[in-house]
Amino acid sequence: MKYHPLALMIAIVLAQGCSTQHKEQQAELLPAPPATQVLTDKKDFAQPEIRVEEAKANDISSQLMTDELAVKEQVYTKVAKQKLERQANYAAGAANAPSVMAVGKMMAIAPMSAPMMDSYNLPKEERDKFEHFNDNPIKQVATDPVSTFSLDVDTGSYALVRQFIQQGRLPASDAVRVEELINYFSYQYPKATGQHPFASETELSTAPWQPEHYLLRIGVQAQDVHVSAMPPANLVFLVDVSGSMDEPNKLPLVISSLQMLTQQLRPQDKVSLVVYAGRTEVVLEPTAGNKKADIQAALGRLQAGGSTAGASALDLAYKMARKGYVANGINRILLATDGDFNVGVTDTNQIKDMVKRERESGITLSTLGFGQGNFNDAMMEQIADVGNGNYSYIDSLNEARKVLVDELSSTFNTVAKDVKVQIEFNPNVVAEYRLIGYENRQLNREDFNNDKVDAGDVGSGKSVTAIYEITPKTATPAVDALRYQASKATTEGKKANDSQELAFLKIRYKQPEGTKSILVTQPIAKPTVITSFNKSSETQRFATAVAGFGQLLRQSPQINALTYSQIVQIAQAAKGSDSTGSKGEFIQLVKNAESLAGQNNAQPAM
Repeated sequence: MKYHPLALMIAIVLAQGCSTQHKEQQAELLPAPPATQVLTDKKDFAQPEIRVEEAKANDISSQLMTDELAVKEQVYTKVAKQKLERQANYAAGAANAPSVMAVGKMMAIAPMSAPMMDSYNLPKEERDKFEHFNDNPIKQVATDPVSTFSLDVDTGSYALVRQFIQQGRLPASDAVRVEELINYFSYQYPKATGQHPFASETELSTAPWQPEHYLLRIGVQAQDVHVSAMPPANLVFLVDVSGSMDEPNKLPLVISSLQMLTQQLRPQDKVSLVVYAGRTEVVLEPTAGNKKADIQAALGRLQAGGSTAGASALDLAYKMARKGYVANGINRILLATDGDFNVGVTDTNQIKDMVKRERESGITLSTLGFGQGNFNDAMMEQIADVGNGNYSYIDSLNEARKVLVDELSSTFNTVAKDVKVQIEFNPNVVAEYRLIGYENRQLNREDFNNDKVDAGDVGSGKSVTAIYEITPKTATPAVDALRYQASKATTEGKKANDSQELAFLKIRYKQPEGTKSILVTQPIAKPTVITSFNKSSETQRFATAVAGFGQLLRQSPQINALTYSQIVQIAQAAKGSDSTGSKGEFIQLVKNAESLAGQNNAQPAM
């Protein structure tokens, strides 16, 4: 089929004209170019190839393409310039901020908190990875009286939730692990004074969202060991320097955080530095902690670029850990990454298997998460759990200081490992119960006595909290009782029933270098009068406020008409001493979440 040359020329002109006009209208909305590439040269743009039969039409088309290319180049250059200006402003803010650490003759300076990401930096499609889980179900004591779980000392979920809300977004439900929100805060529990490396306490009150129900709080406080008394530490900094880390709140924040940790090292400590991107490299062999300038300089030279070969890097990090191994000391790999493993072994289970094998040799692993957009929260939490370490999310230098300076001993110095909790409820007193949080820490009943089953480790000075919501026999149960269930209580159990025990608490743990677990038991008596929630301790009320906040974010159906405003009131009344300001920050966080929830509810349905 042949076309008239004039008609063909007119069609091409109209098409090119419409395209140019459309692109000019969208110039202000044009997204940023990829972070790893700034397009400022015409050769960086793909130039469509147009073939026409008539030479004149070719000339007109070429001219229009040139004009269009010029407009496109101007827009991309403008956007790229804006991004560079933002980064320059961030660096300038760091230069004007107060000093936080000395680095030999240099000074590492950074703002007190990471900058809030604006809409320019937010990804169009969220690629953060969170493990899906359902809330713990309500269980009937008549058929399932025993609850068993591993303690959880991670706090990464709280920092992630905070960053989401500060950015003006409510977090995904699966990003909220309620126990990590509760355990982000320190509580005034009794100090360990006996033969065990921790003390425990319990408290019972009514529930603010259901007055007929009770809240049973179990608190564990590990003995505090001063940093100077810690065993010698052999640390391996395993740092992701791939292209995905090329953002101000990623690699630059990693460097500042690890430089801050370096300042806490003692002469008997040592540090290695391994980096990974398209390839892995040992940047620093095991170096004594008093050679801070060498360690700081090695960290300061790090630059981002390339893809991520995380699995092979782990293997090299373990080799460095073995090379610097300290007998009866702390041998720990500290993995700093956004978790974007896109080259090599990427299956989380395979990585977990590697970490599990290595922990048996005495080398543990902790993870520090950075950034958003491609953050792999699921992998970071799981490999830290398997590695007998802890998982923290670093969204600012304030958080880095909390984890790596203020809580240095609890982060690295384990005083009790494989800590398991088991509680048996008395069916004559309790009809139902549910554990708030700890969904991915559940253990089988038989796992409690099996010393081969791994569980959470507790660091020096760390407080850990678990809260149960209980339906007493006097309240209306959520599930109908079974008609033919027979009582199978033991003789001791029947005596306990007569004495009106509420429950029986058991805790198992191992010494840091031990292989055989030690059992601690404690009966929990049913008080004659149940304390109303408003008259319970500040610890009970504040921990409950945090638990309620987490459940609201997860949209739990179990908290009835509890509102953000009620949580704010509870937290403000129970704030007490707040030397770090973390409780005040929490109250503001709840207020911001309430505003965001109101905005979401006000939006018209699509």
